[in-house]
Amino acid sequence: MIIQQALLLLLLWMWLPHPCHTEMLFRRTPDLRPKSFGGRASGNDGKAIHRQKRGWMWNQFFLLEEYTGSDYQYVGKLHSDQDKGDGSLKYILSGDGAGTLFIIDEKTGDIHATRRIDREEKAFYTLRAQAINRRTLRPVEPESEFVIKIHDINDNEPTFPEEIYTASVPEMSVVGTSVVQVTATDADDPSYGNSARVIYSILQGQPYFSVEPETGIIRTALPNMNRENREQYQVVIQAKDMGGQMGGLSGTTTVNITLTDVNDNPPRFPQSTIHLRIPESSPVGTAIGSVKATDADTGKNAEVEYRIIDGDGTDMFDIVTQKDTQEGIITVRKPLDYETRRLYTLKVEAENTHVDPRFYYLGPFKDTTIVKISVEDVDEAPVFSRSSYLFEVHEDIELGTIIGTVMARDPDSASSPIRFSLDRHTDLDRIFNIHSGNGSIYTSKPLDREISQWHNLSVIAAEINNPKDTTRVPVYVRILDVNDNAPQFAVFYDTFVCENARAGQLIQTISAVDKDDPLGGQKFFFSLAAVNPNFTVQDNEDNTARILTRRNGFSRHEISTYLLPVVISDNDYPIQSSTGTLTIRVCACDSRGNMQSCNAEALLLPAGLSTGALVAILLCIIILLVIVVLFAALKRQRKKEPLILSKEDIRDNIVSYNDEGGGEEDTQAFDIGTLRNPAAIEDKKLRRDIIPETLFVPRRTPSAPDNTDVRDFINQRLKEHDTDPSAPPYDSLATYAYEGNDSIAESLSSLESGTTEGDQNYDYLREWGPRFNKLAEMYGGGESDKDTS
Repeated sequence: MIIQQALLLLLLWMWLPHPCHTEMLFRRTPDLRPKSFGGRASGNDGKAIHRQKRGWMWNQFFLLEEYTGSDYQYVGKLHSDQDKGDGSLKYILSGDGAGTLFIIDEKTGDIHATRRIDREEKAFYTLRAQAINRRTLRPVEPESEFVIKIHDINDNEPTFPEEIYTASVPEMSVVGTSVVQVTATDADDPSYGNSARVIYSILQGQPYFSVEPETGIIRTALPNMNRENREQYQVVIQAKDMGGQMGGLSGTTTVNITLTDVNDNPPRFPQSTIHLRIPESSPVGTAIGSVKATDADTGKNAEVEYRIIDGDGTDMFDIVTQKDTQEGIITVRKPLDYETRRLYTLKVEAENTHVDPRFYYLGPFKDTTIVKISVEDVDEAPVFSRSSYLFEVHEDIELGTIIGTVMARDPDSASSPIRFSLDRHTDLDRIFNIHSGNGSIYTSKPLDREISQWHNLSVIAAEINNPKDTTRVPVYVRILDVNDNAPQFAVFYDTFVCENARAGQLIQTISAVDKDDPLGGQKFFFSLAAVNPNFTVQDNEDNTARILTRRNGFSRHEISTYLLPVVISDNDYPIQSSTGTLTIRVCACDSRGNMQSCNAEALLLPAGLSTGALVAILLCIIILLVIVVLFAALKRQRKKEPLILSKEDIRDNIVSYNDEGGGEEDTQAFDIGTLRNPAAIEDKKLRRDIIPETLFVPRRTPSAPDNTDVRDFINQRLKEHDTDPSAPPYDSLATYAYEGNDSIAESLSSLESGTTEGDQNYDYLREWGPRFNKLAEMYGGGESDKDTS
């Protein structure tokens, strides 16, 4: 490969002209005065304008890239016709890379490249050249610009932007279906030769795929490629420059192609007949089992819908499609009964939900199977005749009245007897009861519609042979109303009458309420219990009545309050009535009948005290009472404080101190003189923390002489207290509770049972109730056994 590239470079070098070997000479005019090129023009002042000829001219330089020689690469030569060869001129180079990449010989004008140049980095360089006098440093020629253009060689292979491509194409596609297009780029000059002309070819992936040489489009090459046979393909594409000719550089890339699924496979059941079993006690909605048809496709193309299309159990079973598993779940639609039918046959169909019309010729896209379901016998729970019961009963029925009967049967062939019971959680007040044998529900407590209008019970039916197998049924009991409540005032009425009221004046409108709820609605009648000379009642016949005055003028100083009994009756059977009393206050009113003051304030005004003053006096009295009570409570609390808590308390037998002392030589820790001189001790006092039941007169003992030994003194005092009945050991004995009188059965402990077992009679334990039955059996059973033996 290296030799081929070297030969190619040599051929290019021979074919191309080498201006770098031709000198670009400076041309000098014959004299120093500028001469024209033959054209002449006149200016505004009439003088002739001459155009000066250029002193030097040349074309652009060309330089071959990627020079591999050891010496500097020669570019070209600059020369002025004013150069006499005596070294008086100096050539200067400036511009792109001047002095670094390109250098010039100041004397000869030779230009060299100092390093290898890559055209792909920069295709041309613009420089400026000038010849100056070495001594005066003045230019002898005007500065001129020239270009060094880099000639391209094929030194870059085509490259793909991606090392690995991923593409897909539907299976069963026709030949020539486009899959993906890959494009390679070449960094060489596309305008010069074929270095950048890329041709594509396929190295791996035939005969399944092909590639267009010019565009790089990959297409299918075989018809009806089946994903179910092979899904993944790996294709290697080569891009080669120089038009694909020998000696061109190349690059490759890998394309992973996946065949995507289309619906070209119908679903298929693996078995023609499927057997399932289900207990007859299974509730509605229970899943019996599943059926599944396999489909070689994937995704939505493999989605299947199941349905029951025929059979003798179409109304007894349903089938539901499970989307995540693509299974058909068969469920119970109606209750099953082993005694009625034991075997069902279903015809189940599975069909694709997304069918591609292009592949109808491969159909049909459905399949069927036979499902046989066997019903298994189980011990069923009792069955009620109804799903729920509703009983209506009046609230005034007698206790023990049967309000209704529930019926249940054993659906099994054995037909076991049924036992009924009430769920007491639904009848916490035990208002109802049920006959366990025939299911009759009767009342056990009085009913009251005004307390509870509905009772929701739950009746349990169980087989006597299998009590654990139960069934429940709701029973709704509606309490019908009976007129057993008398009407009453609707609200509390605060009624007053003005002192200046006239006869027939309305002072109050009253209404009534009744807890009963008759079918025809409420109807109340109002009247007075007795004829009243001051007031009267007028019934409005709309369940309200008006209270009217019967005379003119009232005096609050004579009578401040009137009590008016009003009789309220209802219209139902039996008629109920009640008497409500209105309290009518006599008040002072203005001319419009507005109340100003009533009897309570009027009686206080003559004393000269206002309401505010009375409130202030009451508050002061309450505050003084609170202070007195608090003071008395604190004083009583101090009196009740136990003597044992006092640090000043001195006992004859206990001395409390908080220092440890310094031994026998320490005479400051405790004054032993107190023990030697009992006369100094305060007279004996009774305890203040408790009250003795029996009060004894304390006895006086003679004082011990001063020289009495302490030990003898303590022994004397100990003996005295041991014989003194009024000095119990309070500090070591306390009574915390009162247990009560002795039991008539005496002790039930077994500690002394060994001595009294033969003489003790335990028959009385049976008379104490059910809580002592166990003890009666334990202690009384032995004698009965002995008697029977």
